[in-house]
Amino acid sequence: MKTIGILVGGGPAPGINAVIAAATIEARNHGLRVLGCYDGFKWLVQGDIEHVVELDINDTSRIHFDGGSIIRTSRTNPTKTPEGVTRVAESLKRLGVDYLLTIGGDDTAFAASRLAKTLEGLTVAHVPKTIDNDLPLPSDIVTFGFTTACNLGKELVRNLMQDAATTERWFFVTVMGRHAGHLALGIGGAAGATVTVIAEEFAAPQISLDRLADVLEGAIIKRRAHGREHGVALLSEGLAEKLDPQTLGAVERDAYGNVRLAELDLGRLLKERVSASFKARGVEVTIVAKDMGYELRCAAPGAHDIQYCRSLGYWATRFLIEGGSNAMVTIQAGRLVPVPFGLMMDPKTGRIRVRYVDVESEMYQTMDAYMIRLKTEDFERPESVDALAKAGNLDPAEFTRRFAPLVSRA
Repeated sequence: MKTIGILVGGGPAPGINAVIAAATIEARNHGLRVLGCYDGFKWLVQGDIEHVVELDINDTSRIHFDGGSIIRTSRTNPTKTPEGVTRVAESLKRLGVDYLLTIGGDDTAFAASRLAKTLEGLTVAHVPKTIDNDLPLPSDIVTFGFTTACNLGKELVRNLMQDAATTERWFFVTVMGRHAGHLALGIGGAAGATVTVIAEEFAAPQISLDRLADVLEGAIIKRRAHGREHGVALLSEGLAEKLDPQTLGAVERDAYGNVRLAELDLGRLLKERVSASFKARGVEVTIVAKDMGYELRCAAPGAHDIQYCRSLGYWATRFLIEGGSNAMVTIQAGRLVPVPFGLMMDPKTGRIRVRYVDVESEMYQTMDAYMIRLKTEDFERPESVDALAKAGNLDPAEFTRRFAPLVSRA
């Protein structure tokens, strides 16, 4: 009896259990033994083969409704040391694993690609999972979990919008998305948030905290000019990675070397800057900083993600059984499209490529059109500049000098 191993790496995302269920059922129907490896690579990299569970159809037939992961997950990085991947390969060999199905984002995909080269005879397939939606797929193909996370995030932002209107305050909400702004933009667009700011809109490799604060201050001023003292601004977590290193200071990093963005408290930093700027001019603005992300990751998957994940799990298993390997399994236009690991790599970094938001696309331009933020047309008529300057308690010339540069992406 051949054996398929299943493990989950990275952060949770709605739909993981649906992938595990479909993969288990299809594997068992083909006479395979199925092992769920607890906590991603955590135990395998230590040579520990006790933290596994044999999965059967009866164990998994209804778990597709549930959020989280029945075999848990971790960010343990086996590629961190030269011997790490070798230890994982040896552990899988001792367990008798012939096929390995990994479920995760870019870091897990990278580890899977290295593992495929290390253990002869092991075939590996990767299922793309991340609410960040930043894996290298065609623009119209989302990663699983993204749709459910956007829907739940939309409901949370709607509540904040109501609170903002009721109490006449602003919320600065930092939304998960390490590299790309898909999640913040998806939630902001669905909820009709006042403004959503993502890293991709800035062409320069680095931006200052003051520039980012001015974008938000400009949005608040424009909103005040419209007679409203409240709003909700969404901030993509990845903005912190574009901030000048001098702004960040000492930061914590995870096992893959990524900055722990949640620890930076981006919303609080910007709240303090913007509040101080308004206070210095005698303008009273109340701002509350919040983070959003952990609330979304273990949500029960919606209908789309359940169906999508069942299909991914089923075809990932079929792909392995039929001799496929070294690829990320995708469903495009309703068909299985394996993407070889080699095509996913960025030749410059040697890492998995990141899919960013295309700020030139009609989709982004539609969302931008509905945002309340300073735009080129706001500086084209003197009466418009005068009204905005008055709302910000600024001289028109000073308002133009400070805020006009914001309308060009640089």
